[in-house]
Amino acid sequence: QVQLVESGGGLVQAGGALRLPCAASVRIYSSRVMGWFRQAPGKEREFVALIRWSTARTHYGDSVKGRFIISKDSPNHTVYLQMNDLKPEDTAVYYCAGSSQWSWYPNEYEYWGQGTQVTVSS
Repeated sequence: QVQLVESGGGLVQAGGALRLPCAASVRIYSSRVMGWFRQAPGKEREFVALIRWSTARTHYGDSVKGRFIISKDSPNHTVYLQMNDLKPEDTAVYYCAGSSQWSWYPNEYEYWGQGTQVTVSS
């Protein structure tokens, strides 16, 4: 069974940075794409970034473009989300997910991690 485990969350001041790893228990061969999403209390799950395993092609949500970077370490089955210039509105639970489709819609992702909390103080 595929497992995705996020880590690296925590409390950081505005303007700071965090790096979130997402480790897969096994290479998700059927999942061509890995994505990051976030969900703040009372809000819908929001697309953050995605990356294709084979080509490293990336795509970002408008709210994080220019500040966040998604990358991959294929041999170690790990995807990273480097978050720079963090803002209080970035506060949320961050989830990594796997999909067979190039998509930024959460319902098109088959595999999900348990999430990691990121809190940005002003």
